[in-house]
Amino acid sequence: MQLIITAEGQVRCIYAEAIDLATIGRMRISRGSFVEPNVAGQWIVDLSPVQGPRLGPFAKRSAALQSEIDWLEQHWLSPSP
Repeated sequence: MQLIITAEGQVRCIYAEAIDLATIGRMRISRGSFVEPNVAGQWIVDLSPVQGPRLGPFAKRSAALQSEIDWLEQHWLSPSP
């Protein structure tokens, strides 16, 4: 689990239960994306909550979820230059 700590002391991460984040301090959890099926039963990743693109369609939900994580790690979680 990657944690990004900003100069202001804020922690940003892709939520998982590997670390009890409550031990760090008060949490504010917000949605980074939506992974939903379309009318054809394919999976779409909507990253608009973090000003990202729509990805897909994917035949399998697991592929959509991995794509979601890959995009968030590369474009949202990585530290600012």
